[in-house]
Order: sequence, then structure tokens, then C-alpha cells
Amino acid sequence: MTNSISEVVDADVILVCGSNTTETHPVIGAQIRQAVNRGAKLIVADPREIPLAEEAEVFLPIRPGTNVALLNGMMNVIINEGLLDKEYVENRTEGFDELWEIVKEYTADKVGMICGIDPEDLKKAARLYATAERAPIFYAMGITQHTTGTAGVMSTANLALLCGKVGKYGCGVNPLRGQNNVQGACDMGCLPGDYTGYQKVANPEARAKFEAFWGVPLPSKPGLTITEILSGAETGDIRCLYIMGENPMVSDANLHHVEQALRRCELLIVQDIFLTETAELADVVLPAACYAEKEGTFTNTERRVQRIRAAVDAPGESREDWIILSEIMSRLGYENSFTSPREILEEIAQITPSYGGFSYDRLEKEQPQWPCPSPEHPGTPILHTAKFSRGERAIFKPSPYMPAAEQPDEHYPFILTTGRILYQYHTRTMTGKSDDINRIAGRSFVEIHPTDAAKKGIAQGDQVKVASRRGEVIVEARVTERVSEGVIFMPFHFAEAPANRLTNNVVDPISKIPEYKVCSAQVQAL
Repeated sequence: MTNSISEVVDADVILVCGSNTTETHPVIGAQIRQAVNRGAKLIVADPREIPLAEEAEVFLPIRPGTNVALLNGMMNVIINEGLLDKEYVENRTEGFDELWEIVKEYTADKVGMICGIDPEDLKKAARLYATAERAPIFYAMGITQHTTGTAGVMSTANLALLCGKVGKYGCGVNPLRGQNNVQGACDMGCLPGDYTGYQKVANPEARAKFEAFWGVPLPSKPGLTITEILSGAETGDIRCLYIMGENPMVSDANLHHVEQALRRCELLIVQDIFLTETAELADVVLPAACYAEKEGTFTNTERRVQRIRAAVDAPGESREDWIILSEIMSRLGYENSFTSPREILEEIAQITPSYGGFSYDRLEKEQPQWPCPSPEHPGTPILHTAKFSRGERAIFKPSPYMPAAEQPDEHYPFILTTGRILYQYHTRTMTGKSDDINRIAGRSFVEIHPTDAAKKGIAQGDQVKVASRRGEVIVEARVTERVSEGVIFMPFHFAEAPANRLTNNVVDPISKIPEYKVCSAQVQAL
């Protein structure tokens, strides 16, 4: 997030795109509702009528996969009506002409046809956002999990820059992380091309710095993404795979492909807190400690670094992740002298400029947001107030709209989109163990519009078969107007009827993220 969570309550207009915030990020969702109760206008763009849509000034029920067209259309209206922040664009950006060259084609009428929305609603949303003093954008995986996910992210930044809403209080571009330490994991070098703090593997100076600090030679070539790793395992190019705290046998796209890849590995190691569907395939399972059983830090979605403390002892032979990794490093021939997570944070601060000001002693008193380069630095609640990562000016990165990789046809006439629900968490590794939660939301389902259900002879509660080119599942039908005609929705949490058996593992060419949010499907009554 470029800004802080607490700022949302002071917003004038809030744009939520591709995020079912109240169900998937309920704390932030509650604060958005507080802002609306205080008078903020809410714009919601989503293929489903999510709970926030009920409180929206403008609800845009877009077709899945049309985010780029929608955002280009908003920018078209803003530029044509002279609502852009001309001073900001002239003084703090570059590439406006290239932006206009693309978005000028996306008139409200054209975008209305592409997205399946009323052009007047598009215009109203654009005017509300552009003219508000404080207007944050919130998005999640409804923007990113497409073959055009990178273009979608860039388009949200283009819109904010065009209206001068970056580097200011109550504004910004704010991606919502899907789990509690996703931001922290990325910060610590869990991306294949980065060391800690996004210092690039391909940068010779960064590499030399880490080689000198650790006393070992390091590869100059970035590693593989998870989708590339699984493809490599399936072809036999990758023979050993070590999975920590991840359950790709439920969470990854095209599960038939995932299972083939994992079974092909000569050695599969899984480190987790429970025996997940993925761990059941492993040659070696290493029992790890959960969040309540270990010490350390998490970095949340607003870049805030927070101490965590063990509340209970880990059961049996379970150990903290850092202890397991330290022992493996030692047995592979690399000795380290860590005796506690405190010492690990001290090393992080030494070699990661954005974390230079963090220590256990400081985190006992306050939880600053990075970048925080020194112990005296107060932290950075708002990014890009004076300059951008690339220098004095941000650059517009426009993209034309490209349809999703799969489109409905006579055999698979529906668009299937997937997501999360309030009562279950990710692959149910933890929440699936709760009888009370499972009584509320213990099985999978598919949402289908009443008109489509009537054509298919489907009634509320019927068992139906949902199929794609990759597989099929049997689930309960929920007949609802929350989805549009021609669109169906499934939550991905349930291993017993996994939505990701159906989803398409074709990826964004830049981020390598699969297109979880759009694939063609069919529904049949049983």
C-alpha cells in the first residue's frame, strides 16, 4: 500500500476494484464502511454484487477480465472532461501523450459494451473519483489474477497519477495482501529475482554486497516463479521441491497439472503445521510451529512491521521455521551463528536499507512502516510524497484491453470466476479444523443467476456438475442475482470440490500469475 489503513476513514471517495473487502479483509472492510457512514462516496467494480456493493454510490458489475478496459474508460472520461490534475501531470509525471494515445479509444459507450455496464455509471464513477480531494484505490486479486494482471495494476497507478492522487494523505494505490505476512515474505526476498528489500539478483552491486556479507558466491540469474517451478517439475527439469506453508494441491490453478508435477519430483519436502493435501504427497514432512508458537516479526499490507510473540509452546517435534532452516543449512555445509529471531532481524537491518531502522527494542514501543532506513527515522506512512522510486517523475504505463485467454463457447458457455468467503481461510488448513465454522460454511458451492438456472433446470440447493476443459467437480447450486447472467462463481477453499481443478493455468507473461479469475465452464443439473 502506498498509504496507511487508518487514512480510509477520512476519504471523500473510495474506489474498490477487484476486492471483496468485507469478506476477505474484514478489518479494512469495516473501516471503509465507517468512511461511508461518515459521508464518503463508494465506487465498487466487481463481477459479483459483493456486500460493499449494497452501500456503493456507483456499482459497476463488470464482466470478469475487463478491468483494464474499465480503468481506461474512466481515464478517457476524466481527460475529455478536463478533470485531470494538470499541474501534477506536468510536474510529476511523464508519458501522458502515450497514455492518451491508448485511452482515447476507450469511450464510455465502448467500455460499456466491453464490460457489460451502463456508460452513464462509468462516467459518474470517473467524475466522483477525479473531483474528490481524498480518494484511495483499493484492489486485490480480482485485479492481479489475470493474464493481463500486470496491465491491471499499472492501470490503477495510471488513474491515480492522472488525478494527482499519489503521495497525498487519504489517496494512493493500495493493494490488499491476501495473508498476514505476504508483504513481509516479499520484503525478505521470497520473490525469485530479489534479495531482501527488493535488491535485485541481477544487479551486480547488490549481488556483490550479499556475497561479501554472507561469504558465498551467489547466482546472477533470477530464479523461477511458482508456475515455472511446477512446469519444470512436470517436465523433469526440477527434481527436488521444498514447500513451506503453502498448499498448492488446493490453491494453484489446474490441479491435475499440479498433482502431476508434484508426483514427478524425485524428492518433495513439505514444511507445514498440519498434514495438508500437498503434504500427503511429500517424501519428507517437517512439522513447523504456527504463528502463536513462535517469535519474530510480520509485515502487514500497509508495510507496518510488528512483533509477534509465542503464546504457547509448539507441540511434539514441531519447530520454528528459522530453526529448521538453520539446521538444514548446517547439514548442507553452511554454518550460521543465529541463536534467536532477534539476531536475524539485526542482520536484516544491516543489509536491507528499507529495514535499517528496525530492532526488537524499537518494536517493543512502536511499529513503524518501511522505508525506515535508520533508528532515528520515523517510518513512512505515505510513499512518494516528494519523489518516486525511479526519480522525480512517475511514468504512465498504459495498456490496451486484451480479453481473457478463454472465452465462453457452445460447449463451455459460462465464465467461471473464483474467490474467497468470509468464514473460511485460504485452503482451510486451519479453519477447516473448526466444527463451528464448518457448520456455517462447510462445503463448496456455485453461484448461478436465476435466468441461467431456469434454463438449465437447476433449483436452489441442487447438486450440479461444474466442468471446464481441465476437470469437473460436484457442488451445491446457489441461485442468486449476485452474479450476472453468463457468469458463475465458486470459492476456492474446499479440497473436496476444488474450484482450482477447473481454473486455467495460463499466466500473465510478466508476473507469471495464473488466470484464476476467468475460465470458460459449463454447469449441468444432476
